[in-house]
Amino acid sequence: MRDFLLDLVEHSYDLGCIELIKITGSDTETVVDGIAEDKSVVVKARFHKPVADFIGTFGMPNLNKLKILLNIAEYREDAEISVKRQERNGEEVPVGLHFRNNTGDFRNDYRFMVSEIVSEKLKTVKMKEVPWNVEFEPTVAGIMRLKMQAQANAEETTFQAKTEDGNLKFLFGDHSTHAGDFVFANDVTGKLSQSWHWPVQQVISRMNLTGDKKIQISDSGATKITVDSGIAVYEYILPAQSK
Repeated sequence: MRDFLLDLVEHSYDLGCIELIKITGSDTETVVDGIAEDKSVVVKARFHKPVADFIGTFGMPNLNKLKILLNIAEYREDAEISVKRQERNGEEVPVGLHFRNNTGDFRNDYRFMVSEIVSEKLKTVKMKEVPWNVEFEPTVAGIMRLKMQAQANAEETTFQAKTEDGNLKFLFGDHSTHAGDFVFANDVTGKLSQSWHWPVQQVISRMNLTGDKKIQISDSGATKITVDSGIAVYEYILPAQSK
């Protein structure tokens, strides 16, 4: 259980923009939904295997508190973290997590958000199907180059992406003043014709996550970054910015 929860926290709260996630679980799948308050990113995830303790629909609010509890020394080894359930409207529903250390003399409870409230707060964002013009797996070298250009152009909050001679280039700034560009990925399939702007830190924060990554960019104004942590597959949809 602790590994599942740590994975959820890293791939949601640790990004710095998501405070609440919604869990929808059955005996065949466990799905996660979240959205930044400013609508700058939508996250959807699916666990590789359904989590038996997560059957039901509930919210995980105040993820900072959950992170603190998970990292308390008393709960790092041989602790019991269990899902508490109560009967509501004739059915057993998950209502929170109970933390208990191995000697039973250090305990905490973390409360879930009921399904009606979390469903209202996180109304499902329906993304229309868009063609992904460019798809590729970023390399470690490409990610390092992105971070270096972001440091060299720290005053820029966005960058542009363009295809040129089969390569994907990222461009920072305005060449009438300070600017920089570099090849992020070689030999990509597809072409981009629109010059959208993408948020630098939002992209870098996802590149820093644990897991295998894939990037898809659409001329329609959306980028999807997929991260497979080994426990779950997370999809982050970033809408383009005008500047």
